[in-house]
Amino acid sequence: MNKQKKTIDVDYIAGLAKLEIDESKKSRFQEEMQNIVDYVDLLSELNVENIIPTAHAAQMKNVWREDVSENDFSREVMLKNAPELFDEGTIKVPQVLPGEGTA
Repeated sequence: MNKQKKTIDVDYIAGLAKLEIDESKKSRFQEEMQNIVDYVDLLSELNVENIIPTAHAAQMKNVWREDVSENDFSREVMLKNAPELFDEGTIKVPQVLPGEGTA
């Protein structure tokens, strides 16, 4: 099959992407984009007749389980893991925003 190559319009593509490309780099981008298009054309020559179409390279399936609460811990046990507490069981964390909170 003899396909006639179309020249890639770098200015048009840059306009779609709202990019400004320096004149000195346009020929490099044109060559790189042409290489990408040529590679995709090469892939079209592959025989995929017996290959099942997929959306992912690896098999994907959902694993469903009941959302059941396990290992109930008391508040006291949970708060033992906190680095620092104040006001009867409130966990103190490092200040995130300057000038906020009780640093």
